[in-house]
Amino acid sequence: MKLDRHLHQQIRLQNWLFTILFLGLIGLLGWLSQHYATAWDWTASGRHTLSEASRKVLDTLKEPVTITAYAREENQEVRERIRDLVTPYQRHKPDLTLVFVNPDLHPDKVRELGITMDGELVIEYQGRREKLTDLSEAGLTNALLRLASSEQRTLVFVTGHGERDPLGDANFDLGQFGHALQQRGFKIETWNPVQHPKLPEGVTALVIASPQTTYLPGEVKLLRAYLEQGGNLWWLLEPGDLKGLKPLAEQLGIEPLPGTIVDPSGQILGIADPTFVLVAQYPPHPITRNLRNLSLFPGARALESGGESPFHPTPFLETLPRTWTETGPLEGEIRLDPDQGEREGPLTLGLTLTREFQREGEKEPVRQRIVVVGDGDFLTNTYLGNGANQDLGLNAVQWLTHQDRFIDIPAHTAPDTQLNLSPLALTLIAFGFLLLLPAGLLACGGILWWRRRRA
Repeated sequence: MKLDRHLHQQIRLQNWLFTILFLGLIGLLGWLSQHYATAWDWTASGRHTLSEASRKVLDTLKEPVTITAYAREENQEVRERIRDLVTPYQRHKPDLTLVFVNPDLHPDKVRELGITMDGELVIEYQGRREKLTDLSEAGLTNALLRLASSEQRTLVFVTGHGERDPLGDANFDLGQFGHALQQRGFKIETWNPVQHPKLPEGVTALVIASPQTTYLPGEVKLLRAYLEQGGNLWWLLEPGDLKGLKPLAEQLGIEPLPGTIVDPSGQILGIADPTFVLVAQYPPHPITRNLRNLSLFPGARALESGGESPFHPTPFLETLPRTWTETGPLEGEIRLDPDQGEREGPLTLGLTLTREFQREGEKEPVRQRIVVVGDGDFLTNTYLGNGANQDLGLNAVQWLTHQDRFIDIPAHTAPDTQLNLSPLALTLIAFGFLLLLPAGLLACGGILWWRRRRA
């Protein structure tokens, strides 16, 4: 075909047009990549895709969510792990924001929030806040689920007998813990049975926090009636007299052991006072499921269950085996003395009690829940920041108020991460790569060398 001038112009025009369209397509793709994001998960188990349960929880969150990750800049491995965890949530909920904060540059904020480890997350939604150390989809989804709950839960603290003030600022009060509960949507109220014999309306759980004076028989009767009607209760005990609440212990089927728990473990860690009890491992229980750090209990007493009671006891706090209950003076050289009735560890420090209760006029029975801990100091303003004390207390309240809707999200496991070969296959592969292949290459090289030499 003869190329005349007109045909040359057409070809040149087509080339320019193709170049312009190609550059326009590249520009369009660049603009789309900046404004829209699309991802495909081609893994066999879909391990980069959110579960159906997580997507449903995100759909219930109508307002923006902020996740602040307290991770050091030099710890890029942790930051990358957090980013990988949060990114699928952001794809489903674009107004979910992830912010990284270097904890070394904000020590006041870290102290205020009680951040205890590098990589801890603080999740905020509608003025409420949840902390998270479990960097997993189940942990993050459950934290979002707790924040999404708008149900009002009321904790009523009994007063009038020297109990710890739930919002007080004194060292022995529970002010910091009470404010942490309020940030999670709990309503805090107090109740003095002498001034107001009738309980406030809408009580989710009653709290008896380390009374210092003895309850009157009429007050104990009110508390027993509350339990008989299926009320939830959190009872914080201290060593010594039960302050008139022995009938309550008998009703629950528990027996607080005499004496104070002594734990030599503290001296190894530099704690001079032997009455500081360390709990490093937790029995399986929803309250302690996500706890990884140790908790500290100053001046605690042990508990025992087994009395006649309709409640089912389950220990969730136990001391180390080297502990014992010291009934003598806590000075000088102290040692275990079984002849004095002292018990050797491990000792039960915390118990939960449950029973099915049928309320009048309701079709379905409710599960009544009780939490008893042989120490109230661990939640005070002085000791709340030690180890996992605050998380332990918050988990106990969440469980007590039936907010333990933990979602069991199955872990995404890849089926192709392991290669299982028979011994025969391993032998053949090793024989082929270690002997046959090198021998074949040497033979080829030798043949080529020999042929070139003869040519």
